[in-house]
Amino acid sequence: MKERYKLALIFFIFIVFYFLPIENQRFTKAIFESLALAKWYAQEHVLLCLVPAFFIAGAIAVFVNKASVMKYFGAKANKVLSYGVAAISGSILAVCSCTILPLFMSIYQRGVGLGPAIAFLYSGPAINVLAIILTARVLGWDIGIARAVGAVLFSVIIGLLMHLIFLKEEKKRQSDENFEVSGLQSKPLYQVAMHLFFMIGLLIFANWGRPQEGAVAFWWIVYNLKWILAIGFFTLVLIWSLKWFNKDELVQWVYQTWYYAYLIIPLLFIGVLVAGFLFGRVGHEGIVPSEWVYSTVGDNSLQANLIASIVGTFMYFATLTEVPIIQGLLGAGMGKGPALAMLLAGPALSLPSMIVIMRTIGFKKTAVYVSLVIIMATISGMIFGAIV
Repeated sequence: MKERYKLALIFFIFIVFYFLPIENQRFTKAIFESLALAKWYAQEHVLLCLVPAFFIAGAIAVFVNKASVMKYFGAKANKVLSYGVAAISGSILAVCSCTILPLFMSIYQRGVGLGPAIAFLYSGPAINVLAIILTARVLGWDIGIARAVGAVLFSVIIGLLMHLIFLKEEKKRQSDENFEVSGLQSKPLYQVAMHLFFMIGLLIFANWGRPQEGAVAFWWIVYNLKWILAIGFFTLVLIWSLKWFNKDELVQWVYQTWYYAYLIIPLLFIGVLVAGFLFGRVGHEGIVPSEWVYSTVGDNSLQANLIASIVGTFMYFATLTEVPIIQGLLGAGMGKGPALAMLLAGPALSLPSMIVIMRTIGFKKTAVYVSLVIIMATISGMIFGAIV
């Protein structure tokens, strides 16, 4: 770093601390909310969500055969198959916008085309069956159905648009990059598939949320058996499946897992701290007053839907928490159009996830992806608001 940049940085830091408004109650409360959200994230999401996701990402990077990836998800793959499988694969996981990130990074670096990778990235947190059912029961079947249809269409349309916009770059990437992990032989398909299935099962059932009162009995049965399924079955069979791999393969798997954790965790916590400072936790305020949101999303105008989409995009929604948040906003006067716009934009993106996505695909692609989500959510909200 050149001396003048060092001097400028020192001067900037001095100015920030000199004028730090610690006497302002809203500022100090926002600092508290930033740290509180980071603590909650560390307690609720790192061990049960991110750690299994890192191991799954590492396994994909090490064990999944490149030829299979290129056949089904590369530039020359059948588009209906690749986008359909990507959307379905993401939706099965039912994870939040941060937990999907190591999996997205892994498949993208393994050779999956930008379009299917983006479809997978969006569908994971957005097409959550439990969240859609909860949305329908709590917010109304009209919003629930609109969310389900909109999320499925979004994942495919946004993926296709990203593919078309960056078609030349994608063709060059597919031809130039080497997506192999050196020094490893391809494993039999059934071994890789079962090993990944065991890890995904552990991820899903370890994070199975408590159903709402009055929910279908099946969801309660699964919830009551979640630890038996997660630890008593999936963990044991996962340990058993390790016999399929030799020492070098296991070492490479651990290395790749650490690689994704090293890249992602610092960026995520920076994003969580900033998101907490700006918007606070559920039921609490950050530096941005909630009245600003309430007063601008009460109708079905372009402005209301756009603001709802932008706010939803930058906020952090843990899985299923978006429903009570939107319920509270509707009770405070939010229109149904902006509510749908926030539901389509919010769970799929967050400020922490944007930072990691930018690290993976670059600023330009990330900016286009975020813009597409905001634009489509805004348009969908306006259409839905006009209908209902």
